[in-house]
Amino acid sequence: MLNEVSESSTSAVQRDAQREAPSKSPAPVALLQMSEKEPPPYGAQHRQDALWEGGNDGLPHRWDQYRLLDRTEYQDNELTMVSLNRPLPGVRLDYPGQLVDPECEWHISPLGRSYFVNHSTRTTSWKKPKLERPAGSVTPECIIEGHSKTIWSLACLKASSNVMSTSEDGSIRQWKRDGKPVGKPSSWYGDGVGMGTMAVSLDETMVVCGNVDGRLRLWNMKEGSMIGDPWEGHDGTVRSLDWSPNALEIASGSEDGTIRRWNPHTGRQIAPPIETSHEWVYAVKYSPQGDRFISCGDGPICVWSRDGKLLKEINGHDGVVTSLRWSKDGAHIFSGSFDHTIRKWRLIDGKELVLLRGHTNSVRTLCLTPNERYILSASSDCSIRIWDLKTNQAVGDPLLHDDEVLAVAMSPDGKYIASAGLDKKIYVWNLEAALERYQVGVLCASVFPHPFLMVLVV
Repeated sequence: MLNEVSESSTSAVQRDAQREAPSKSPAPVALLQMSEKEPPPYGAQHRQDALWEGGNDGLPHRWDQYRLLDRTEYQDNELTMVSLNRPLPGVRLDYPGQLVDPECEWHISPLGRSYFVNHSTRTTSWKKPKLERPAGSVTPECIIEGHSKTIWSLACLKASSNVMSTSEDGSIRQWKRDGKPVGKPSSWYGDGVGMGTMAVSLDETMVVCGNVDGRLRLWNMKEGSMIGDPWEGHDGTVRSLDWSPNALEIASGSEDGTIRRWNPHTGRQIAPPIETSHEWVYAVKYSPQGDRFISCGDGPICVWSRDGKLLKEINGHDGVVTSLRWSKDGAHIFSGSFDHTIRKWRLIDGKELVLLRGHTNSVRTLCLTPNERYILSASSDCSIRIWDLKTNQAVGDPLLHDDEVLAVAMSPDGKYIASAGLDKKIYVWNLEAALERYQVGVLCASVFPHPFLMVLVV
């Protein structure tokens, strides 16, 4: 669930889409009864002898291994970071572009705790390096804290202006825009299973959540209680969900490579599963008209008829496609990818119309403003960028997080942005404030097209 790599390691990015379900062996093992107050000092030399239980043959506490088609990867679940190398003392674990500071390295202590080496300062730290914020950068109106693990999904509600979030800590939470929690968080836990993606019904009475155990859960939003039993069918983590415009269907995409459609009133599948070519289905979205849906992952963007027949494949991205959005008229599709780009496509013939570049790492999700003037992109480069679809240029300054950004949502009134990710916090931004500096710059350029002549104006 997982970190992606930089452009200099494209093959590793693409392999993320080929990841299978977590391997059953070996299971994570417990640490020996020892503690470490400080990370190993800078320059410390370690033999590759693990002191955790199981030694070199076991994994540290809170680590998992995943089998790829041709290799194994390892994940530190505490940091939600993936290594291509087996965690052992003295072995560098990061890959190129994984850390925001190129002078830092990721290692593991002899007792099994991840730490980071900074060659610029010749220091070590338990904390992952953060992106430095430039002086004068845009600040959020509010930072909401309450989740204890990665936040995977966000939604902004129309009726209440509240923000909803799902997290790997197993909870769904609802918040006022000023950060105050709504309701009791203890009632929104789904059997202790990590919550991934979610989709809110059009009337905002229900929310469906996809979980790491492959099951879907439907919740009553007013009562904060689960409706019926979990829906079973997927064999892997549920990555994507969407309600049909008539609210009679829910589509789900999973790491098992299938799309399944469900009756929200019964929790039963309404058609056989669709076996895609995506390996993992990162996104599935109904068209605004409800006559078709689209999906993405590894390979092309797929356009499906309502009854599940493949109508078209759209090729062009150089990496796994992670996110999809429709234009309101259903004539265009927007996509984001591990190749760091956002693209706009014409549905009728699959032609690429716009290519947006600017992110330095994977684009994780997209969001359109209600008037479709701007599209927002959240990235593993720890930023949200705002793109003007009239000029096809980035506008304003990037909105910066302390870690990778995995979710972004826009308030229905088009005034506020909510974003979240690995840093476990929800940031609430004012769109007008984010655009203000850009608009002032445009105005100055219009008034003084030749700035050097300004000295003559006395």
